Amino acid sequence: DVKDRGPGPHILNGPIEIKGAMPGDVLEVRILDVDLSLPYGMNLQRPYTGALPEEFGAVWQRIFPINVQAKTAEVAPGVVVPLPRPFFGTMGVAPAISMGRISSGPPGVHTGNLDNKDIGAGTTLYLPVHAPGALFSVGDAHAAQGHGEVDLAAIETGLRGRFQFIVRKDMKLTWPRAETPTHWIVMGLNANLEEAMKMAVRETISFITSRFNHLSREEAYMIASVAVDYHVTQVVDGTKGIHGMIPKAIFTKP
Repeated sequence: DVKDRGPGPHILNGPIEIKGAMPGDVLEVRILDVDLSLPYGMNLQRPYTGALPEEFGAVWQRIFPINVQAKTAEVAPGVVVPLPRPFFGTMGVAPAISMGRISSGPPGVHTGNLDNKDIGAGTTLYLPVHAPGALFSVGDAHAAQGHGEVDLAAIETGLRGRFQFIVRKDMKLTWPRAETPTHWIVMGLNANLEEAMKMAVRETISFITSRFNHLSREEAYMIASVAVDYHVTQVVDGTKGIHGMIPKAIFTKP
């Protein structure tokens, strides 16, 4: 039995030691498979939380069946939500020792509770390493979620995942990034949503100018405006999230 649950609300698997990973490295996490493992899910609204805390002051929850074969869930009468890409809301590494013990709730430099539905199977997540062995943990399984996660929960369920870990000593990152077959994903994380947006745009400029060194900051800022989609990842984890989707197809010159 777990006697010391820690300060966060999430059930996590880990920590997993990645041998050879050291502070300053980047842990490349290839998400190979994510599969539904339970025939049910739930949504829970806690009092005075979420995007509208002043309007919802009571506990409300619903448990509903998941059709694992069809990958659907009927969440209300006549409302069937497709579940094409279940994902883990929380994937992260141990923080720096100087940060002490932290909650699993807010995401940060350790990555953690991103709640980003775009980071599912077939995606690669890049995490800055802060402790020897990286100490990767994963959990907060979601069958489906809208960007924003506004009532503080997704379709919470159980998932099975398969991951490949690669220690990247040739990369240096301050904040987590991700990559899909079609997009690069940059992230902004801040208690203030406007500041999170600014951070995501700065991350976009930094990524573009470092990967395509023939492009200036002004050109990268322009590309961010005309071609990059920014989404509100979530607004309910204390630290709010914005992520930018940079399309790979627009870059014709390496």
